[in-house]
Amino acid sequence: VQLVESGGGLVQPGGSLRLSCVVSGFPFSEAIITWNRQAPGKAREWVATSWPGGATMYPSSVKGRFTISRDNANTTVYLQMNSLKPEDTGVYYCAEAGSGSTTWGQGTQVTVSS
Repeated sequence: VQLVESGGGLVQPGGSLRLSCVVSGFPFSEAIITWNRQAPGKAREWVATSWPGGATMYPSSVKGRFTISRDNANTTVYLQMNSLKPEDTGVYYCAEAGSGSTTWGQGTQVTVSS
């Protein structure tokens, strides 16, 4: 299983970004994908999950602002992030957990600052 994230960058508070996670090496229809983030000096934090059947889940810290979605044709999972706050700053990682073990991508940096 391989995951490649992209789409990070610098954005002002209140702005938006869309992250992408391209999945390969595993049947995408069976993939359970999570997005997670890690701020400097802090533990890694879960921010979204997408199950193969279409169900999604978010923690309260991002619910209503972040949306996870799947593009089956391109084996890609997106994380649309709106109304970004400085505390959303961190390295964002996608991970796949449906294969029996968890595989992580390399991460993409998101910085929310004026």
